[in-house]
Amino acid sequence: MAALIYDPDQEYEVRVYDVEYRRAGGESWLARIYQPQGPGPFPALLDVHGGAWGRGTRTSDEPINKALAASGLVIVGIDLRLAPQHPYPAQVADVNYGTRWLKAHAQDFNAHPSVVGGLGQSSGGHTVMLSAMRPRDPRYAALLLDDAEDADAGLSYILVLWPVLDPYARYLYARESGLAPLVSATEDYFLTEDVMREGNPQLVLERGETVELPPTLIVQGTADANIPMAIPDRFVTTYRAAGGAIELERFPDMPHGLGRFVGWSEEEKARALARMKDFVASQLAAHPLGV
Repeated sequence: MAALIYDPDQEYEVRVYDVEYRRAGGESWLARIYQPQGPGPFPALLDVHGGAWGRGTRTSDEPINKALAASGLVIVGIDLRLAPQHPYPAQVADVNYGTRWLKAHAQDFNAHPSVVGGLGQSSGGHTVMLSAMRPRDPRYAALLLDDAEDADAGLSYILVLWPVLDPYARYLYARESGLAPLVSATEDYFLTEDVMREGNPQLVLERGETVELPPTLIVQGTADANIPMAIPDRFVTTYRAAGGAIELERFPDMPHGLGRFVGWSEEEKARALARMKDFVASQLAAHPLGV
């Protein structure tokens, strides 16, 4: 079987548009599609925005999503239910649903459903990682997808940028550092410290739970005031010990980048995007297409 072809040096025009991906109780949730204009089919990535679980929209990561889409990736950024109105595990359930929906509708966007990756930033990194590790958790898979009941929420690979991979450790760090907005946002989403420890990729691994371990790339600035380097360093060690393949790319003196590489130099932005594209290319080469 052939691999899905992706050349990170290619340049495509990108069509950007919105579609409804979920409707329930009179409410509608939209997905923003970044679709390369070419023959395809293209590889697909589900983008999960950050915002400390209580802010952000499907458009938050637009500069990064446009740049990746221009290299030949269909990027799908989804709106999420937000805290405090929707505490954990609402956002993880949204990502689980969004993953299944993207696989079921990939051909609508000239994408291939066989190999779908995940992209998450900050709290979105927490959410996409937890969904990928526990794709069949009944709490996360609770939202029914009527037109694709058998769709799977597993992800072939993950890219996470400045991710909150241990929300409990980050909560303690924020309290000790006087970062009151991060303390409040974490409490608004998880409600209790016990839940911070339960819905926690780092502690899931330390507890020895049976989980999926998709190949992962972490992009992390070393001057990130929101994420101390001890958190990604520890996660990499634990993930590898559990049998997962993971890479940590450090960017010296770069801050927490939000959805747009805020505060990053142009040189480091370019290096990060190139590193992400190369990682995707290596993963696609390793995943043969289904028949």
